[in-house]
Amino acid sequence: MSALLSALAVAAALVLGGPAATARGGEPGGDSGSNWGRDSAGVSPPVPAVGRVWPVGSRPSVVRGWEPPATAYGRGHRGVDLTAAPGTPVRTVAPGRVSFAGRVAGRGVVSVELTGTGDPPLRTTYEPVRATVEKGAVVAAGETVGVLEPVGSHCPASCLHWGLRRADTYLDPLSLLPPWLLSRGPSRLLPVTGVPQPKAKPDAAVAVAVAETLALSAGG
Repeated sequence: MSALLSALAVAAALVLGGPAATARGGEPGGDSGSNWGRDSAGVSPPVPAVGRVWPVGSRPSVVRGWEPPATAYGRGHRGVDLTAAPGTPVRTVAPGRVSFAGRVAGRGVVSVELTGTGDPPLRTTYEPVRATVEKGAVVAAGETVGVLEPVGSHCPASCLHWGLRRADTYLDPLSLLPPWLLSRGPSRLLPVTGVPQPKAKPDAAVAVAVAETLALSAGG
């Protein structure tokens, strides 16, 4: 009976909150009744924009954003889903320490506690990821912590689920990124202005014709 209740609890967490809600009382998820964007006093805690890179790619598409529910047990989405192909390197967005690297409910998960983000610190979670780091490892911003797995994604196509928490409070991961990262689009070449253009060299055939004309004039 207890096994059946545990299975039902996991299933309910998946429906209510997405992948990050699969674990209870430990890494990487939490109780399905955890706070959403507000602390125990009902205040939205500030999130420092300490991110220096996107977890995947240079500016991935957001398949599904962070969706806090109206109530603690309502439907919502505990993170954001970013488009990425299986095998894509997954990076930590800011420096920190790996607090979890393993499997939860059959999915590979990596969690990183971010340096200098308070007590308790902010913690980012990435899944489904095959970890290339171990628990306790110190990582720099942009360092690869794993590769995206081909199975375990809850998106219609392959994607990375990226979550953010402070203790039991779930927050919007995109709030970690500064405006210049959020607004950055694909690289493109821009026209160069204000630079003097080099003088065009005379065509070889024209130069020969001019030389022959001068020679004939001199001979006449």
